[in-house]
Amino acid sequence: MMKAKILIVDDDPDIVTMLEDRLQASDYRTVIAQDGVQALELVEQEAPGLMLLDLDMPRLTGIEVLKRLPKVRPIEDLPVIVMTAHASIDAAVEAMKTGAYDFLTKPLDNDHLLLVIRKALERDTLKRQVACLKSEVDGRYASIVGISAKIRAVLESAQRAAKSDASVLLLGESGTGKELFARSIHQWSPRQAMPLVVINCVALTETLLENELFGHERGAFTGADRLQKGKLEMADGGTIFLDEIGDMSLPLQAKLLRVLQDREFHRVGGTRLVSINIRVIAATNKDLRQAVKTGEFREDLFFRLNVISLTLPPLRERSDDLPALAKFFLNRHARDAKRPGMMFSPAAMEAMSRYHWPGNIRELENAVARSVVLNQSDIIEPDMLSLDATGHSSAGERLPYFSLPYHESMKEHTRTLILLALREESGNQTKAAARLGLQRTYLARLIKQYDIGPDQNPTP
Repeated sequence: MMKAKILIVDDDPDIVTMLEDRLQASDYRTVIAQDGVQALELVEQEAPGLMLLDLDMPRLTGIEVLKRLPKVRPIEDLPVIVMTAHASIDAAVEAMKTGAYDFLTKPLDNDHLLLVIRKALERDTLKRQVACLKSEVDGRYASIVGISAKIRAVLESAQRAAKSDASVLLLGESGTGKELFARSIHQWSPRQAMPLVVINCVALTETLLENELFGHERGAFTGADRLQKGKLEMADGGTIFLDEIGDMSLPLQAKLLRVLQDREFHRVGGTRLVSINIRVIAATNKDLRQAVKTGEFREDLFFRLNVISLTLPPLRERSDDLPALAKFFLNRHARDAKRPGMMFSPAAMEAMSRYHWPGNIRELENAVARSVVLNQSDIIEPDMLSLDATGHSSAGERLPYFSLPYHESMKEHTRTLILLALREESGNQTKAAARLGLQRTYLARLIKQYDIGPDQNPTP
């Protein structure tokens, strides 16, 4: 495959020829500009991936090109490497301040030239990947769907809370969207450019959770061969989301309380204080006031966390929102499955409106995802949703992964879908892939990823 297109800007034909030969020998494509004016025209016309820019040129100098470049293309989107003679190092420094990625001195060393170009392109690729992932994550978590009075009231309170640094406690049943609200509060806050770090307090043992939160020093325990920062330290300047805080042990609650009071802590096995500046959002489906009364949760920590309390309503109390939520999840999963045009039948919408949804929004998404994958037509009927009036699956047993955190739930749900399809097709992976609307090779990778053996049975 051909590599990136590089714009060479130099008025010396010998240097241009030399650069063309070297770059094309390394599979780069080249475009030539003999002065600054032509360079700006070619940036717009050719959309190069990198520019090699001489500083000393007629009509427009390299510095002038850099200053005018933002009017044609954001300079952060086009790595510029300036070329200069040894006597013009000051000009090269000025170019760096103006936005250039790096500079090279003439005569150019071939190996160093190619190394700097490769590093610049790698950095640019990484920036674009990060931007793409951020856009994908923001898109996934940016949509709080709902028009009901209850959800709008919580939404308005969350938006007001986001403007402060006060701790927020999110309450509500499992699957009501507490992580989505936590991410949204962070995105609406002044800290949105800094990290949001999520940690599930029930997914780890006490020892592992302590290490996950506080990190450890080298030699703190057997196998600790290097210093490791904890999630609290990683969230410095940003927000930490403590999910299922009600399941944290009392000793760890005491240590977390000190962090909230003093904004500093010791790593495991350490003696040096680590200072942090974080905003805390916590969530639980437990009644913390009752837990305080029974001695399972520290009262002082509860008051530290409960500065702003938001209770998310269960889905059964948001009946006005169900059609919009169902269509939102249908569009998402149909897009992922490359099956546009799928829709619910009126009977399916009626069945969903009558259902109690004990697993709340998480259960709704799981039901929609399952129907998208297993339904062979574009119209989803009630039987594909596997709902009954008692809040159970059609097999008569509550799906166990509804009580898991979102990501673990979706992984378990994916595994169940694959197992169901394999069982329906008597273990034939080609037919199972067709049933699921997947490529055979992709299904094989999923089977390996989820460690699915030929003798395993799907969860009911």
